[in-house]
Amino acid sequence: MRDHGGNIDWAKAHFGGADWIDLSTGINRVPYPVGDLPPEVWTMLPTMAAKAALMRAARHAFATDAPGLALSGAQGAIQMIPRLGPPGQARVLGPTYNEHAAALRTAGWAVTEVATLPDLAGADLAVVVNPNNPDGRITPAAALLALSTQVGRLVVDESFGDAQPELSVAAHAGARLIVLRSFGKFYGLAGLRLGFAFADDPTVAALQDMAGPWPVSGAAIEIGQRALADTGWQQATVARLRDEMARIDRLATQAGWHLVGGCELFRTYATPDAATAQNALARHRIWSRIFPYSDRWIRLGLPGSPAEWTRLETALTGQRQ
Repeated sequence: MRDHGGNIDWAKAHFGGADWIDLSTGINRVPYPVGDLPPEVWTMLPTMAAKAALMRAARHAFATDAPGLALSGAQGAIQMIPRLGPPGQARVLGPTYNEHAAALRTAGWAVTEVATLPDLAGADLAVVVNPNNPDGRITPAAALLALSTQVGRLVVDESFGDAQPELSVAAHAGARLIVLRSFGKFYGLAGLRLGFAFADDPTVAALQDMAGPWPVSGAAIEIGQRALADTGWQQATVARLRDEMARIDRLATQAGWHLVGGCELFRTYATPDAATAQNALARHRIWSRIFPYSDRWIRLGLPGSPAEWTRLETALTGQRQ
């Protein structure tokens, strides 16, 4: 199933009310301050110089010299990667973000979801999300680099990796290793639709041909450059998120839930019944994420303001066993 968080319109239609807190995604609810933008980002097509400047900022931020390109979110790359070569046998380390398998199947690949890293070996194409969504599973960089020699091509999706740079293999991206990075999640600007793919020159050229000349808006290029260079904001945000993920874990534990895992942008818990827990939160106009493959797991993003934290605490207090 291609089910996703962020379906807040469905929650509003089903439960009613307007003042909702959407915790169903792993998007930072304290976004990067955009500030004023020069008028040309709206009135001119993005220039080659602007696109090159964005990629310099991205390479510096993600500590890589590998060739890369900016796309309409990591999702843009996910949809194009299956068309880089003829369909074959793909294996995805799961459960995980379901768009990887869905995009591969749509392009004619035979896709198998596997539970352990060694089970990926031998695939024509393998996919690992690191840190994983939704359980926060971490795969060490060394293990991923070893795996890249055992498959035809390895895709490592680091969309939730901004707060854990030691996990990144972006510096090793190449012909057999494609690394994806998201912008909108950590920077809280998912509507900007900006992401990056790193590989080798021929792979990047093939993705560029599929993406066309202007896959990213002028506004996204300008904001992306600013945010990726703002190390002060990045460091303060990581510190805040780590404090707050401990806070939400305490609230969930007090409600009788048990931590499955997560990262700095979301937490996943085991509950007695996930649908019941989701409905209880919805009565407080808080939207969460549950999963078709588990009747117990529920995922929460982190609230973004004192008022949101108060409402979540009230809602979770009512679920205490």
